[in-house]
Amino acid sequence: MHAYRTHNCAGLTAANVGETVRLSGWVHRKRDHGGVLFIDLRDHYGITQVVADADSPVLPVLESVRTESVVTIDGVVKARADGTANANLATGEIEVFARSVTIQSAAQELPMPVAGDAEYPEDIRLRYRFLDLRRERLHANIMLRSQVIASIRNRMIGQGFTEFQTPILTASSPEGARDYLVPSRVHPGKFYALPQAPQMFKQLLMVAGFDRYFQIAPCFRDEDARADRSPGEFYQLDFEMSFVTQEDVFQAIEPVLHGLFTEFADWQGHSGAKGGRQVSALPFARIPYRESMLKYGNDKPDLRNPILISDVSDHFTGSGFGRFASIVEAGDVVRAIPAPNTADKSRKFFDDMNGWAQSEGFAGLGYATRKGGEWGGPIAKNHGEEGMAKLAETLGLGPDDGIFFAAGKEAQAAKLAGLARTRVGESLGLIDQNRFEFCWIVDFPMFEYDEDNKKVDFSHNPFSMPQGEMEALETMNPLDILAYQYDIVCNGIELSSGAIRNHRPEIMYKAFEIAGYTQADVDTNFAGMINAFKFGAPPHGGSAPGIDRMVMLLAGEPNIREVVLFPMNQKAEDLMMGAPNFATPKQLRELNLRSTAEPRKDTAAIVSPTAG
Repeated sequence: MHAYRTHNCAGLTAANVGETVRLSGWVHRKRDHGGVLFIDLRDHYGITQVVADADSPVLPVLESVRTESVVTIDGVVKARADGTANANLATGEIEVFARSVTIQSAAQELPMPVAGDAEYPEDIRLRYRFLDLRRERLHANIMLRSQVIASIRNRMIGQGFTEFQTPILTASSPEGARDYLVPSRVHPGKFYALPQAPQMFKQLLMVAGFDRYFQIAPCFRDEDARADRSPGEFYQLDFEMSFVTQEDVFQAIEPVLHGLFTEFADWQGHSGAKGGRQVSALPFARIPYRESMLKYGNDKPDLRNPILISDVSDHFTGSGFGRFASIVEAGDVVRAIPAPNTADKSRKFFDDMNGWAQSEGFAGLGYATRKGGEWGGPIAKNHGEEGMAKLAETLGLGPDDGIFFAAGKEAQAAKLAGLARTRVGESLGLIDQNRFEFCWIVDFPMFEYDEDNKKVDFSHNPFSMPQGEMEALETMNPLDILAYQYDIVCNGIELSSGAIRNHRPEIMYKAFEIAGYTQADVDTNFAGMINAFKFGAPPHGGSAPGIDRMVMLLAGEPNIREVVLFPMNQKAEDLMMGAPNFATPKQLRELNLRSTAEPRKDTAAIVSPTAG
């Protein structure tokens, strides 16, 4: 017999009744039924019920052992008594009568229980992440993540992509966030940077003649945490293709994403994710940036929400509602957000929405109510019956549909309208939680006007190819130039940005010139890439959907922390390992560094373990 187990804790069925077996695992739960002790023994694979009564020689030992202790149990497989089978367990038809037990590792009193679904403070969960990871929901999420990555690899290879690994120690690059810097011991005063993304390297791979590249790439950015973004590091499906148009990129990656989400649509974890979820059909919708900003109030639209925003500025020109009329006359806008079937909602529902808007820093959210075709509220009263009827016709409203209004500068009105659209959709239960709705946002503006610095600057990615190429840069108003840039969005979450790259040095120099940079600036800051492009570069493009965000969506989790093995906290601290921490004086001397921050007396310096 094996030293530790003949079966795993999900491997026994009624076919094994009568066999002598050996199991090893953690003591998950204990239930004392007056002289009969039941133990749920858990390992990576599942749970087996172990029973010990007065006839079992190991009853006293099992009674004394704490939950989460690791034990090895020898016993006989027995069928459960009639009416006691557990259909929720793979081993629910049997139990193991304990004959002997070895305590492999006794557990101390737990800082947090493993059994059950109770929530615990973030600092406890992250400090004892190894316990947190034993919990059923989190364990399932991490296994899902592994399966998702394996599926992605297979699908990318099936699409003709080849996996390459790019450097981790590299130079700083303009990815839009702060770098993590690594001091060089052999080059005093100089620093490496951890890559914010493999952007430069994957483009250089195309210049080097590799046609279709992909990588499950680690990325490092010193930025604040959000629900859909881990501080410190994250992983992405990084890919790049040569001799492709924007549509070629879409057609290559859409089957991967659609197939992946279809494959795991029936995955049922322990966080509310449902099986049988629907995935939007191929091809995914293509929505121009300006249309998205108008209809959805942002460039990350949740297409599960049926509410569409409309610009109704023209309706208030010379209107009896003077406040909106003056806003329109000043060149600003009024956006309308329908509130379907709200005739049964009290005025408090509408007032609460206004209060919410004010709590978000906006002046307020106007509204008009409607019940059986009868309008209510001050906006309707002042705008008049005829004006409201025209509004209802324009918006396609029913007799019981109300309206919310966001008014002011276009950017602020669009932002408020987008937030209100989401809040109304959630409040009214309009968002189908059982769907994955993908779309591409396309036709981003190449440039924008920077009000703070009073200059034209890049709005998205400076290395994208402008639509119209050099002719557009030389003849068009920069603010009217569009770029071959695109985002892939699912259920209101941006999975990645991408672009057809600007591979021609003369076009790159011109684009940077418009944004106020000289040729010398480009040559200095982007020497590796611009020099490579001077030796023959193919047209190329790609993208990089986030692994963490995809798994978060598939797991039905609201926070990315729930699908990452060892995440940092909101302050970018690893509470379990004690990172970051102060370096020792010896380490600083080796790196020719001096720290201006003194270690506190209660803080230990870094001790580097020997690599295994």
